[in-house]
Amino acid sequence: MVSMASRNLSLTSLHRNLYNSFNCSLNPSRRHSPNSGFLPDTRPSYNTLVYQAVKLLGPPATFYPSKLQVVFKGEETDQFTRILPRTYNLSHCDFTANLTLTISNVIHHDQLRGWYNKDDVVARWAEVKGHMCLDVHCYVSGPNSLLDLVAEFRYYIFAKELPLVLEAVLYGDRVLFSQHKELMDAFVRVFFHSSSRKYNRVECWGPLKDAAKGRVGDQMQGLFGGNMESSTPPM
Repeated sequence: MVSMASRNLSLTSLHRNLYNSFNCSLNPSRRHSPNSGFLPDTRPSYNTLVYQAVKLLGPPATFYPSKLQVVFKGEETDQFTRILPRTYNLSHCDFTANLTLTISNVIHHDQLRGWYNKDDVVARWAEVKGHMCLDVHCYVSGPNSLLDLVAEFRYYIFAKELPLVLEAVLYGDRVLFSQHKELMDAFVRVFFHSSSRKYNRVECWGPLKDAAKGRVGDQMQGLFGGNMESSTPPM
């Protein structure tokens, strides 16, 4: 097992490499010093550093029901069993690791203010060609130019922690799922919103029952594959 000291040292070194990589990408003239003799730059690529950073963060977080607070808005709690319309907003506290899941029949814009500066995940049920889908929205990068520098890192973090998000939805809205067991077979479509064309994408994660456990197979196209126009950002 890697000690905490060596882990911190690795993170510090990785942070330095990421910083240097950003500087080189923003300032091409700094890639070679005057005395470099035109030697090739052997430093690890930015993509490699991002991959290393994600690995250093460890395995996906474990969902603990005791850490989840569920808030119902809109209809009365005892009547809140309709599938459509139905939205979820999952936010977290970095200091306590507590999660807050807001379930509503409308999207509350006060909660989404400054969404692109936070790590909240928004989801809502949609009917596509007669089939139910759970559309999940993650904001990778956008108005904040600093987020563009870490778009790839944020993309991998969102993808890595998505099973926890789905587990929180399943637990927090368990009354709905107990009454509509067919929703466990609904397909999950993940909309990554980004100013980068590479990460402004839609992925189909398969049935909810599998996606929540991290069992994601090949991305499916056609009926359930989508494009960014098929589901607008929840703004």
